[in-house]
Amino acid sequence: MTDGLRLPAEWEHHEATLLAWPTNKADWPGKFRPIPWVFAEMIRQLSVAERVDLLVPNGCIEEKARRTLAKAHANLDNVRFLEHQLDRGWMRDCSPAFVRRGEGREAVHFAFNAWAKYDDYALDVTAAPYLATQGDMPCVKALHEDRHVVLEGGGIDSNGAGTLLTTEECLLHPDLQVRNPGFSRSDYEAVFQRYLGIEKVIWLGEGIAGD
Repeated sequence: MTDGLRLPAEWEHHEATLLAWPTNKADWPGKFRPIPWVFAEMIRQLSVAERVDLLVPNGCIEEKARRTLAKAHANLDNVRFLEHQLDRGWMRDCSPAFVRRGEGREAVHFAFNAWAKYDDYALDVTAAPYLATQGDMPCVKALHEDRHVVLEGGGIDSNGAGTLLTTEECLLHPDLQVRNPGFSRSDYEAVFQRYLGIEKVIWLGEGIAGD
């Protein structure tokens, strides 16, 4: 892997799970009411064994989240509240890619454009540099030919040993939710190698049905 650079697999040991408390009702049209309780249950399960870093937009929402988590019997000692405003808050996609370089860590800042589908993402774009600061690690902006590369965490997967899995539908479709107009396989593979230490890319045709 490039200069000891490695994108860990999702199942490897980690310090914390990163979530954002749900606030955008448009993400669950007509179904938002139980969603905070769904998140509370996830956090209850996670907080038994690890820290949860939970983004909240302000102190008022933090207090509401604390009350809900307490009622759900989550371990609040293992929840770290981080105050930062977001638009939609899907941390899988707008967070940086956390990588290892030797014994150190880096936060790779890919651009985020709300899946080339929605207009409200200006605040989500700020998540990566903010989280790098909170993790006390350098924030590396992912550039290719002077362009800030758009990439969501949900669009890739890695085995932690230099192989990355992605789909043509997500990254190479000429008309559907185009993230980086004009990018080819070789463009993406160069980005993956430079910023994630990837040596081999497996390209599937389509993604998950219904996603």
